Amino acid sequence: MQSKYHNHSRISVKLLVSVDFLLVLLSLYVFHRQELANIELTLRHYSQILLLVLSYQFILLSLGMYHAKVRETAWGIIRRLLLASTISYMLLSIIHLFMNESIFTKESLFYVCFLSFICCSAFRILLYQFNILGFAKRNVLVLGTGDRAEIIDKRMRRKVDLQSFNLLGFVKMPGDSSEKVSADKIINLTASLREFVINNNVHEIVVANDERRGHLPIDELFFCRIRGIEISEILDFIENETGQIAVNLIYPSWIIYSNGFHSSNDLRNTLDWVFNVLLALTLFVLTWPIMLLTILAIKIEDGISAPCFYLQERVGLGGDVFNIIKFRSMNPDAEKHGIKWAAADDNRTTKVGRFIRKYRIDELPQIFNVLYGDMGFVGPRPERPEFVQQLITKIPYYNERHGVKSGVTGWAQLKYPYGANETDATEKLKYDLYYIKHRSFILDLLILVQTAEIVIFGKGR
Repeated sequence: MQSKYHNHSRISVKLLVSVDFLLVLLSLYVFHRQELANIELTLRHYSQILLLVLSYQFILLSLGMYHAKVRETAWGIIRRLLLASTISYMLLSIIHLFMNESIFTKESLFYVCFLSFICCSAFRILLYQFNILGFAKRNVLVLGTGDRAEIIDKRMRRKVDLQSFNLLGFVKMPGDSSEKVSADKIINLTASLREFVINNNVHEIVVANDERRGHLPIDELFFCRIRGIEISEILDFIENETGQIAVNLIYPSWIIYSNGFHSSNDLRNTLDWVFNVLLALTLFVLTWPIMLLTILAIKIEDGISAPCFYLQERVGLGGDVFNIIKFRSMNPDAEKHGIKWAAADDNRTTKVGRFIRKYRIDELPQIFNVLYGDMGFVGPRPERPEFVQQLITKIPYYNERHGVKSGVTGWAQLKYPYGANETDATEKLKYDLYYIKHRSFILDLLILVQTAEIVIFGKGR
């Protein structure tokens, strides 16, 4: 028997692709109905229409909008689609330059992309928010009730954590240290695993038992696998569902052999450098009045002789130490008794400092760090050498975050609140490793878009 989810997920993705295709066509017709009615369509015109629609859908595909397991809020869906529409308009504008006798104009392409964004957003929110056709909702069964399974039990409790799946429960396995998950979530099988899977329409099995050698039901798992039921290792399941890598579960061979963690090549480094420099120069042109006002505000609050900038040593790519530049947001003598972790409500912060921190204005001088090449706009946030020395000895794989260039913003900054201790550093490392494993130009763009949202609406610290 083929898994219902296996077939259903393919049907759902096909539905999305088909409806998006029709919605973009509809948007195109709305803004070009008069032109289309007054000309005799030729093969060239049909080719232009097809190129427009497929280009838009290619961007949607690149941003993961056709993935069967989308774990996004409604706002997350809208954000991705807005980014997709923006990139599509830029791409189509470039393509338009090389079209002969095009029926489109740059202005009409903008309106087509905008209406496509509205229509595709409405359709997806209808699917995901109201779970029409059960799209992206799958039934998950966890094998194990011990220490490893407990991580899922503790991490997957909020509604947003369960947005893309239904957690059916945990199956007690031989070799588990003890029952660590909630008793009401433990399933005592009265029949074989394969019968439970079939009778309960299980879509995915997560292997999370503590001792696997000689304790896995290999034959039954193989039976499930060849029938389209997904078999996941706990590390991969947590990574896919939470956007982080469980540091406490990593073993060296997993880092070596798992997909991702691609090294940078000369082309990628050159493109990153060009992108960062252009963005830094653009930001400087747009924000220099804000920076001048910030300097003035600091001088008014702390006196004409008070320093406006704060230079602090940080550890960057390859463990190299550099000076990060920020607007001073704390009292000039904030570290007279030694360094300590910054906190969200730090009493050393000045009135101006609280404001510029809220809107991330204190980070603007890091534009010069980016231009100098010490940092990029996206990457793991650089830490102070004193903290790094401590954390490397206490947190496994902490030094791996220095394998890529540090960033002004990053995946961890978006996903985790202000770090103020070793526990926070461990949690942020989980997100940093996820970023390092999956980093790409598209992911960087998504991080920058979400960061802009935080800056504009003053969310965060």
